[in-house]
Amino acid sequence: MAETILITGAAKGIGKAIAIELAENGYNIVINYHTSQKEAEDLEKEIRDTYHVDAMSIQADVSKEDEVEAMFAKIEKRFSGVYGLVNNAAVDLSNLVGLKNADEFRRTLDVNVVGAYNCAKRAAKYMLQKEKGRIINIASTNGINTYYPMSFDYDASKAALISLTHNMAWQYSPYVTVNAVAPGFIGTESELDGYDEEFLKEEEEKIMVKRYGRPEEVAYLVRFLLSDQAAYINNSVIRIDGGQTGSC
Repeated sequence: MAETILITGAAKGIGKAIAIELAENGYNIVINYHTSQKEAEDLEKEIRDTYHVDAMSIQADVSKEDEVEAMFAKIEKRFSGVYGLVNNAAVDLSNLVGLKNADEFRRTLDVNVVGAYNCAKRAAKYMLQKEKGRIINIASTNGINTYYPMSFDYDASKAALISLTHNMAWQYSPYVTVNAVAPGFIGTESELDGYDEEFLKEEEEKIMVKRYGRPEEVAYLVRFLLSDQAAYINNSVIRIDGGQTGSC
């Protein structure tokens, strides 16, 4: 019987690439989205028609505990539970420090950190009962040593997500492994949009392989961490950034 994976924020970008890669490798896919309904439903259809695995899309704001609970109730009705959770949902409200406000800061933390906590706590109930499971948090090199003043709240949230990864790994061992993947600059439309060409060229020069990553490359790593071959990898933060050096 195929295992089921929940991917939050899966309608576009890295989340979509992960969903397609996992479907291609025989997993049933749950596509969580917040506002991108059409993209999520189109992806669900694509997965069903192309890869012939089961898929469902569910709207939920992961920062809200009651919506996460309702999402998992739907998942358990259809699939019993999930073998894997990929906490990918995130917001990045980039702006100058002086132009941000506390509500924006809270929203970033609520989605990027509290949302991951809400989903992990709920998914782990089923995983611990089955004595197996995988939780993968999509962090960022912004939470390690690549910093941008315009995204200080995003950077802080990803550092917090890495800390949460370590604590959850201890909490859920030995049956559930918890790891973080820390992408650098990945060439999704949302990540490259809005930057001027000079800035993008400067950042590209800081990457040893001299190019931006592809969403599919992040998906390959996630797929490996979900596999039996990665059963001994736990409590780790794995960078996937082409050898990116720190910024600022």
